[in-house]
Amino acid sequence: MKRRLGALALGAALLVTGCSTGKDAVVQGSSFTFVSPGGKLDITYDLAQRQTAPVLAGDDLMNEGKQLSLADFPGKVIVLNLWGQWCGPCRSEAPELEKLSEQAKPFGVQLVGLDVRDPSRQAAQDFVRDRKLTYPSIYDPSGRTLLELSGYPRNIIPSTLVLDKQHRVAAVYLRTVLAADLLPLVQRLAAEPS
Repeated sequence: MKRRLGALALGAALLVTGCSTGKDAVVQGSSFTFVSPGGKLDITYDLAQRQTAPVLAGDDLMNEGKQLSLADFPGKVIVLNLWGQWCGPCRSEAPELEKLSEQAKPFGVQLVGLDVRDPSRQAAQDFVRDRKLTYPSIYDPSGRTLLELSGYPRNIIPSTLVLDKQHRVAAVYLRTVLAADLLPLVQRLAAEPS
């Protein structure tokens, strides 16, 4: 009984501290901590609200033994998509993201996948090959890389973060996206001064 009460007290404390991030859901400071204001699925941050994303890095899904990092793309707008081959909506979203990757490349935009909770690298690689995806993905079966996104909901797959040229979070989509949803945003971000 004491354990149960202790666990409830700890849970309540975490809940209170997790909700105390400010009335506009933007954390003060320079590091990105995610909060979904009002439960929104599409969240955009104006220039003053943008927080620096952590430097995510991990194993390159398609090139075993090679590391892939967001730092590999300095000065580029990055579209970071969280996906898994086990995820039904990811199957319909993947061709849209490949389309976005091709359309946005001339603007200096890089799409990067973060493959989460796929215990079989081979199954994830087959997913990429079958859909003819050309953008790279970080292989994150344990979710350790995803944990770097402080407060980010690990159960919402697919989801997408858009980083500006300084790799600050400019937008978050907690749903399946289309190329048409993201292209105007990434074009605008690519046109911003460095």
